[in-house]
Amino acid sequence: MKTIQNHWQLLLIALLIVIFWNTPWLVPLKILVVFFHELSHAVVVILTGGRVGEFEISPMQGGHVISYGGNGFLISSAGYLGSLLWGIVLFAIALRTKFDRHAVAALGILMVLVFLFWLRSGFAIAFTLGVATVLLLMARFAAHSVCDFTLRVIGIASMLYVPWDIWDDTIRRSDGVSDARNIAESIGGPTIFWGGLWFIISVLIILATLRHGLRGNSNLTLR
Repeated sequence: MKTIQNHWQLLLIALLIVIFWNTPWLVPLKILVVFFHELSHAVVVILTGGRVGEFEISPMQGGHVISYGGNGFLISSAGYLGSLLWGIVLFAIALRTKFDRHAVAALGILMVLVFLFWLRSGFAIAFTLGVATVLLLMARFAAHSVCDFTLRVIGIASMLYVPWDIWDDTIRRSDGVSDARNIAESIGGPTIFWGGLWFIISVLIILATLRHGLRGNSNLTLR
């Protein structure tokens, strides 16, 4: 019974996120996954020898990283790949380990570090410090099951954000600035090709992750 409940919980989370994605209810969650999307860009900027000039997130659920130097192709690809990796890691921690509290605390500390090093605008600072405070208090005082559920929600949302972001970049506003367009400008090819390629990759990875989580969850119990 616990296994069935766990499976239904994962499916229900994914379904509710999809259904309510374009409603005001999920705006804070969407801004949070945008934060991790932009953080992925920033991390790869540093890893490829560049410098982060600006790190921004907005109440309109957008954001950007202005970089100087670094590998353009890897930096542009990092947004899609990074969101997938954040989602997979948080999802795996929730399902496979007992380190939920530690992971929630680590996310809070990470957000504080991003504030200290890169954030300058009022909204980005207020949102980042506000969420960081909630996560750190949750890690300290909330029940283990609450931390576990939080990681599942953030993890699934971060993964599902990728195909939605790609669709928005390459179909709804294909003439705008986007990661897919930056990739195309870096190494050639049309924007829609790179967007389509990442869309297929992201959907396959999401399906494989959820399938593995549901199948492998048979030996777990709800905590």
